[in-house]
Amino acid sequence: MKYESERFVLASEAEKEDVGGGVVRQIMGFNDDLMLVRVCFSEGAIGYTHAHPHSQVAFVESGEFEFTIGDDTKTLKAGDCAYVPPNADHGAVCKEEGVLLDIFSPVREDFLEG
Repeated sequence: MKYESERFVLASEAEKEDVGGGVVRQIMGFNDDLMLVRVCFSEGAIGYTHAHPHSQVAFVESGEFEFTIGDDTKTLKAGDCAYVPPNADHGAVCKEEGVLLDIFSPVREDFLEG
């Protein structure tokens, strides 16, 4: 196994990476096949449209997001989630300050190496 996080990752201790524009990312648990990332958004922050080869599930922990996958846009609130297939264009606009839990398969190597 090339990648593997610590067995326990505490949110209060995990490194916070300011990726700009009101978005802060915390890499939580991961191995080669799976990764959980906690992403905090300020109101009005944008997760710009992009695509990647990973499968992704985005779970709304708190707040409200206008989430777009391909040509479909839905408003998601706490408890809702979105499945993003590999290579699908997707993005989000934070309508009310909140947190997304992004689950990726396989691991986002670019997050670990960049």
